[in-house]
Amino acid sequence: MLRDHKLYAENQGYFLGVLAVLAFSLTLPITKYLTPFLSVWDIGFGRSLLAAIGAVIILGFYRRSWPTRRQLWLLLVVASGISFGFPVLTAVGMQSVPSSHGGIILGGLPLMTALIACFLSGERPSPLFWLVAVTGFLIIAVYSVVSTGTSADIALYKGDIALFGAVLFASLGYAQGGLLARELGGWQVICWTLVVSLPFLVPLTVVLGDVTAFQNLPMQGWLAFAFLALVNSLVGFFFWYRALAIGGVPKISQIQLLQTFFTFGFAALWLNETITLTMILCLIATIVVVWISKKIPVASTAGD
Repeated sequence: MLRDHKLYAENQGYFLGVLAVLAFSLTLPITKYLTPFLSVWDIGFGRSLLAAIGAVIILGFYRRSWPTRRQLWLLLVVASGISFGFPVLTAVGMQSVPSSHGGIILGGLPLMTALIACFLSGERPSPLFWLVAVTGFLIIAVYSVVSTGTSADIALYKGDIALFGAVLFASLGYAQGGLLARELGGWQVICWTLVVSLPFLVPLTVVLGDVTAFQNLPMQGWLAFAFLALVNSLVGFFFWYRALAIGGVPKISQIQLLQTFFTFGFAALWLNETITLTMILCLIATIVVVWISKKIPVASTAGD
């Protein structure tokens, strides 16, 4: 019975994780689409502000009490990555980097998330797990070196640096949020994260943003911006943090390697970007890595 329960929880975690990654994979193509209309600050802070408004409505509807002081400090850590670092740096990177290429760089999230989670918790993956995770990271790193090394465009190099920074911030937010979801639940973690971000989001959006830019945004742009805010920055995290909480952060985080596959598809479909042979080979390799990592047990002393 216990084994069946663990198997059900693991499968549920993977299912919710795939749903979340499917939503996250739209981040880069949508951000790329919005960059001609909105500034980095409008996209980065604006999406978080709209998501925070949605979070306030949800928490008010369910009348949830405030988290403890310790949990509030941890929520601020999550917010530094989810509400600020990742959205802004992603918008900076997508000014000069194709979204399909950006999807490859963000494929480094699983390894970085697993590393940070092990630092913050008692989860101790086996050496084989780390070998597989590092292999996935090396696939991405080699592709990045090959693709950017053939270009002399310095803007592309700067875009890569911004996206690597986004990976670091997002990994911190994912790892800490996944651990905190064991106490608060996945949906409460992201909602409270956005709420504690509001005192910073409002002045930053007003000072750095340009409200008039939204007046020239076409209807498709408004729909894209709303999706980026309410799905990618809010609802998608309901599934993601729940998956990390029940399946373990290091193991579930490897699902995000599949984000490259979804990003490739959406970028080719909507932005007419080219899928090269190198990208296809990288995709096949990452799928194999995800499949192998799913088969490797991860020991935990974190009480899950």
